[in-house]
Amino acid sequence: QVQLVESGGGFVQPGGSLKLSCAASGFAFSVYDMRWYRQAPGKERELVATIFRFGVSRVDLDSVKGRFSISRDNGKNTVYLQMNNLNSEDTAAYYCNARRLTNEDYWGQGTQVTVSS
Repeated sequence: QVQLVESGGGFVQPGGSLKLSCAASGFAFSVYDMRWYRQAPGKERELVATIFRFGVSRVDLDSVKGRFSISRDNGKNTVYLQMNNLNSEDTAAYYCNARRLTNEDYWGQGTQVTVSS
């Protein structure tokens, strides 16, 4: 059975840091592109960052460039999102996504990040 399980979210003060993890199982992790998305209540889901199957990474969301980075460890079947200098606009549920083909698309359940003083 395919699973993507996010962890590492929580409550953090502005300026703080968190590192999210997404542990994958049940599919060939190393040949899938991995992405992090986020969604705040009442807003559309937005793409945060991408790391491709061959290892090249990209931060897709302009508002987090220079603060967030994505990485993966194929030996652990895990993708990470390092988040630094967090602010209140980063408050959202964060989801990891695995995609190899358009019709091969897996999602985790999400982990909540709340940034508040």
